[in-house]
Amino acid sequence: MTLAIERLPGRPVACRVVLPDLAATTLLAGLLATWFGPKDTIALRGDLGAGKTEFARALVRAFAEDPAVDVPSPTFPILISYDFPRGRVVHADLYRILETEELYELGWDELREDALLLVEWPDRAEDSLPADRLEVELFIAAGTPFGEGLGPEARVAVLTGIGSVEARLDRFQIADALIEQSGFAAARRVFLQGDASSRSYTRLVLPERSAILMNAPRQPDGPALRRGLPYSQLVHLAEDVKPFVAMDRALLAQGLSAPVIHSADLEAGLLVLEDLGREGVVAGSPPAPIPERYEAAVEVLAALHGRNLPQTLHVAPRVERALPPYDAAAMLCEIDLMLDWYLPSRGIRLDGVVREEFHLLWRSALNPVLAEPATWVLRDFHSPNLIWLPHREGLQRVGLIDFQDAVLGPAAYDVASLAQDARVDVSEELELHLVGHYVRLRRAADPTFDVRGFARSYALMGAQRASKILGIFTRLNERDGKPHYLKHLPRIRRYLARCLGHQDLGSLRMWYEAVLPSRDLSA
Repeated sequence: MTLAIERLPGRPVACRVVLPDLAATTLLAGLLATWFGPKDTIALRGDLGAGKTEFARALVRAFAEDPAVDVPSPTFPILISYDFPRGRVVHADLYRILETEELYELGWDELREDALLLVEWPDRAEDSLPADRLEVELFIAAGTPFGEGLGPEARVAVLTGIGSVEARLDRFQIADALIEQSGFAAARRVFLQGDASSRSYTRLVLPERSAILMNAPRQPDGPALRRGLPYSQLVHLAEDVKPFVAMDRALLAQGLSAPVIHSADLEAGLLVLEDLGREGVVAGSPPAPIPERYEAAVEVLAALHGRNLPQTLHVAPRVERALPPYDAAAMLCEIDLMLDWYLPSRGIRLDGVVREEFHLLWRSALNPVLAEPATWVLRDFHSPNLIWLPHREGLQRVGLIDFQDAVLGPAAYDVASLAQDARVDVSEELELHLVGHYVRLRRAADPTFDVRGFARSYALMGAQRASKILGIFTRLNERDGKPHYLKHLPRIRRYLARCLGHQDLGSLRMWYEAVLPSRDLSA
């Protein structure tokens, strides 16, 4: 089954969908469930019998990814709350609300903090609705120009974006057109839990094939930190989808398994991609590395780093992207996250002198590493972004995703990213095997490969990455309300201690030992 989503002229952004039967209503609810989540509000309008509760019921079940979830009408309790793996849903029916004070007695202001709020009869709370919301108005199709030939269950839904949701509804319609263009209009939509970024993903499932919708809206610049530039520009993070497209095409040109792009709207930041599958490079509970697959991933890096790779990549006709340098300024800006977020969380605050000493030590340590020939640094080359493709051969067995932040820098960075995986424990034994395997492959291709220099670079890049991640994961907890990242901190501290144990990093280790609690550096 497919839905015809018709754009309506004017502002705010609106569209109309004819729903011939309950199955179509369920399908539309499922589409919206992949675009809206915790902290969003969907207001459901329509006369008695228009189908608001059925629509809400279908949306709750789609959000839960469970068609058997019991979703009773909230007419008498007024509010019903659900807790699902993806987050909380609050279903409200305000038909019996007569006075605004009754809303506040229900804790109305706190309802949306961490929940998807579905509101039937929102006119009872018109002045108290969030300024940013999706309005879904349902009509019985009979008696309308759209009802001819349809049965009594047919409905018409008009979707309107209010406030910031205007832009999201516009993207929803662009995405629908792209999906249809790619041949996946009839696909079942399955929300995929994304990474720590603002990107979101939906799997488009047909009986014989599937694809991935990447929703990557352009990110607004944050506050200026240095030289009038925001953090994203200082450390060369992708601010739109074009860097992903450029690196995707470049990796495919190197004969590697990046997802083929079926269709794209570069300005909107929407891509329909080949689905590389769900099989990863870890297994078990808790997840642990599958050594053979990590070894295959190291082989991808060794092969890439031994090639003469282009520094300017193709995005589209007459659109090129020059890979930015992963320079000392970018690396120090990243490491400052440890000073600004992680150390304060441990009750440690630095004065300007100690901070400046830290920067001087890092600049001195980075100089020889940054003097090495630069190569592609994919930057997040670790288990969440590696897909195992057993039906392919050689280097193509390793599927690559999430490389939009690629830069030109030290070869050792991505090796450290894999062999000191932030999400899973990599034993010292496996780490040494992976690094040794990489070195043997590089030396076999080039007998002049500097093993000792690489070992130092590996330790330094590992320390840089671990320091940065301590700050990022702390910030994700404190600023973004994502506490589950804190469980990884002990592992990151162990990796940091391993790296600082390298004989050439003694000065840096002394600084860390003087500032951090001793237990933080116990390998």
